[in-house]
Amino acid sequence: MPLPSSNPAVVALGGGHGLSATLRALRHVSDRLTAIVTVADDGGSSGRLRAELGGLPPGDLRMALAALTDDSEWGRLWAAVLQHRFHTAGPLDNHALGNLLIAAVWELISDPVAGLDWVGKLLGARGRVLPLSTAPLVVKADVVKDGERRHVAGQVNVALAEGRIERLWLDPANPPACAEAVTAIEEADWVVLGPGSWYTSVLVHLLVPQIRDALLDTKARRCVALNLGVETETSGLTAVDHLLALHQHAPELRVDVVVADPSAIEDIDEAQRATAIMGAKLVMRQVALGDGTARHDSLRLAAAYRDVFASVLGDVR
Repeated sequence: MPLPSSNPAVVALGGGHGLSATLRALRHVSDRLTAIVTVADDGGSSGRLRAELGGLPPGDLRMALAALTDDSEWGRLWAAVLQHRFHTAGPLDNHALGNLLIAAVWELISDPVAGLDWVGKLLGARGRVLPLSTAPLVVKADVVKDGERRHVAGQVNVALAEGRIERLWLDPANPPACAEAVTAIEEADWVVLGPGSWYTSVLVHLLVPQIRDALLDTKARRCVALNLGVETETSGLTAVDHLLALHQHAPELRVDVVVADPSAIEDIDEAQRATAIMGAKLVMRQVALGDGTARHDSLRLAAAYRDVFASVLGDVR
C-alpha cells in the first residue's frame, strides 16, 4: 500500500484526557483530523445534564473540541471558556460552561453532529469531533476481586471498581453508530486508538458493531498508543496486559504500530510478543513530559506520530 500524503487523514478514538493528549499532538501532524468520542460518561456535569436533558453526555466531546482549538489568542481564550467550571453554592456548581453551550446548541438544532460542527466553527477547531454513537451509552462490566465476580454498571462505577475487569459490554447492546464516524474511519489514512482509560474510553469503541466493522474493514493503518501510567480501572495491569485486553475484545483487529514510552514497558520482549500477536511493530519513543507525572508531552507525541506516519512499516524502529 502506498504511504499517505504528508497531511494524512487521521481518526482518533477515545475520550477524556487521553484523547485530548492525542489531539493536541496530532494538530502538529495534520489538519485532516476527526475525533470519535465515547458517549458513556455518567458522572459530574455530563452525568447531571444527561440525566436532566436525556441527550448525549457532552463532557468528553467538549474536551476534544478544546484540544483542537488553534494555538492563537482566539483559540486559547475559547478553549479556556469551554473548559471553565463554575464554583458556586447553587445548581451551577461544577458545571463546565462548554457542556452547557453544547447542550444548548443541541436543543436548538436537534442534531448532535451538526451541533458539534457549529461549536467547532465558533472555536475555530482544527478538525471535527463526532460522537461514537447517536445514543447515550451505559458501560457494564464483570469485575473479579478475590475470586468473587460482580456486575458493575455505569462508566464511573466501572472506572472506579476494585478488581480485574474480565468482560465489558454496552447497554443497549447494539447501539446506533454515528454514520459520519463510520465514514471517517472508512476514509482514513490512519486510525489511532489510545491513550486513555483503557476500558471505558478506548475498548468501548470496539463494542459498537458498526464502528467495530469499520475498524476491521478500513484500509487505514492502525496505531495504538499506550498509556504512561496505570489508572484505577487498570490497577495491577501491565502494558502487555493492556494489549492483551485489546486483543481479547477484538481478536480480529489487525494493528500496524504500537507506540509506547520506554518507562511504561516492564519487559520489552513480552511487549514485542504481545504486539506481534496483533501483527504490529512496537515503536519505543519518549513521549512523556519528563516531570514525573503520567502525562504526555504534545510535541514529543507529535514527533512519534509523525515518524510512524511517514515511515515505511518495515523501516520503523
